[in-house]
Amino acid sequence: MAIAHLCGKHDTIGIDLVAMCVNDLIVGGATPLSFLDYFAVGKLDLGIAKEVIKGIAEGCIQSKCSLVGGETAEMPGLYREKDYDLAGFVTGIVERDEIIDGSDISSGNVIIGLRSSGLHSNGYSLVRKICFSDHGFSVEDYREELACTLGEELLKPTRIYVQPVLNVLKNYQLNGMVHNTGGGFYDNIPRILPKGCKAVIDTGSWTPQPIFQFLEKMGDIPREEMYRTFNMGIGLLIIVNEEMVSDICHHFEAVGEEPVVIGKIISLGEQETAQVELV
Repeated sequence: MAIAHLCGKHDTIGIDLVAMCVNDLIVGGATPLSFLDYFAVGKLDLGIAKEVIKGIAEGCIQSKCSLVGGETAEMPGLYREKDYDLAGFVTGIVERDEIIDGSDISSGNVIIGLRSSGLHSNGYSLVRKICFSDHGFSVEDYREELACTLGEELLKPTRIYVQPVLNVLKNYQLNGMVHNTGGGFYDNIPRILPKGCKAVIDTGSWTPQPIFQFLEKMGDIPREEMYRTFNMGIGLLIIVNEEMVSDICHHFEAVGEEPVVIGKIISLGEQETAQVELV
């Protein structure tokens, strides 16, 4: 939101809000039904509010869930005049025996990655430090390596994976899914893995977008920290049986996705804590 203020552009923030909620929901196998928002401000600016709500509506359209209500609160004693804060709440539905909780994951399973649009909604404290505090860049700076201004790159909306995933779920069993958000590969993948399983990620199987190389270089960030902080070009991970990989990838391609086989599951000792290894 700080970058949105710098750019004077607030219409993608609402999409980010919806995306973070519905993408977290879909990894459990649930279909989003309804969405509510909370919009807190120091002093209500109708122009900014209109842009934000426009983005929320667009996010709901993309995820095919209803925007059923929300709350707007003016709190001048808590926020500065043009500052605002957002929260979202989504409800969804899934049959109890169709909940995806990772319990079906086993050795030999394959990990498919779906591409992100860029940074999505995580790591921005570090991004602001590198770009604005350390280097003094402006959001209006055009960067050849990004093929756009810095502000345009940083405000690219988070991808919403609801419809592609639901289309695949109609036809195939998915053993586990991971919304690759804060904490990156190292913190998010273990949440879905059963004991005794290790996810091995081949980082050479895809090329992260230029923004990640830009930040790594400008911030002199160690490789491990990049994969712990950012999505590195993979926004959603899907764990499936090996024999289904080709069909599932073709299905994703048919709806405009670019699936990439990025890793596999191997076995550890039965009681070993779930692990992630990047190679």
